[in-house]
Amino acid sequence: MGAGAVVSMKDIANRCNVSVATVSKALNGQNGIGETTRQQILAAAKELGYTANSAARALKTNRTYNLGILFVDLQNSGFMHEYFASMLNYFRIESERRGYDLCFINSNVGLQDRSYLQHALYRGVDGVAIICADFQDPLVQELAQSNLPLVTLDHAFHNRTAVLSDNSAGMMSLVRHVYEKGHRRIAYIHGNDTAVTENRLTGFYRACEKMGLNVPDEFIAACEYHEPRSCHEATKAILALKERPTCIFFSDDYSYIGGATAIAEAGLRVPEDISVVGYDGIHLAKVISPRLTTWEQNTEALGRIAADKLIERIEHPRTALPEHIVVEGRLLEGETVRQLN
Repeated sequence: MGAGAVVSMKDIANRCNVSVATVSKALNGQNGIGETTRQQILAAAKELGYTANSAARALKTNRTYNLGILFVDLQNSGFMHEYFASMLNYFRIESERRGYDLCFINSNVGLQDRSYLQHALYRGVDGVAIICADFQDPLVQELAQSNLPLVTLDHAFHNRTAVLSDNSAGMMSLVRHVYEKGHRRIAYIHGNDTAVTENRLTGFYRACEKMGLNVPDEFIAACEYHEPRSCHEATKAILALKERPTCIFFSDDYSYIGGATAIAEAGLRVPEDISVVGYDGIHLAKVISPRLTTWEQNTEALGRIAADKLIERIEHPRTALPEHIVVEGRLLEGETVRQLN
């Protein structure tokens, strides 16, 4: 074909000696054709430089093939937050593999204030993934109660699909690991008040109770997630206790930077004088010295499953049921938990 010519399905059909209907089925991932024929058509489409006409596809399917992303940056860390950045990346990869584009929704368009729902409708998205937000915000709840297909990450709304990290089980596994290392005085600096924090704190207390451990109230403190300065102050307070813990659990790996600074300022060493544990399993935990013992969340599975379930809800609204999918993580045993006699 000549340079700059627009390739149509008919061109592909002529090349492969099949009908346009067969080409359409192959390009749209539909059943009714053999796998050999499908691969032949896909190869021809790639060779000819075929690009689907999104406007024509939208008219035919009554869908825009756009997914809305609600990401409200609660900690002002933007996409520097490795956990969310990684999860969003895998959500994007899976969405694009399925033929969908992403757009971020917010509470304003230009100079006009809009609710999240109004913005989603304005953008004409087929569905929305709530990746990070204040789930108690009335504007978020309005979106969750709408008729738009929806999936949430690490929060479960009634009658909505949610993809959840195993926060309670993860924390229980960390407590068991530290207990097996001989620790009996364990403190926990948890994050701000969210469903994630509630699940982790519950897992912490359950594991301690099962191990027969007493947790003094002063061993529990709060800080902001992904905020080293806040964690620094909470760590200083715990280290100043008359009888300090032998191990401190931190809200997340990144916040531990503040905790580590406070420990060093107190003239203590990790793990010789005090042991520490993080949460998330970000790259930082694997490269700092000593390597941080932490719980790695499976961001690839979280992102891909969230995209898959949202698209399933969009494409099969009559058969896709709301469900809660829990994604397991794993213990990363670093070098920050000392074995006690």
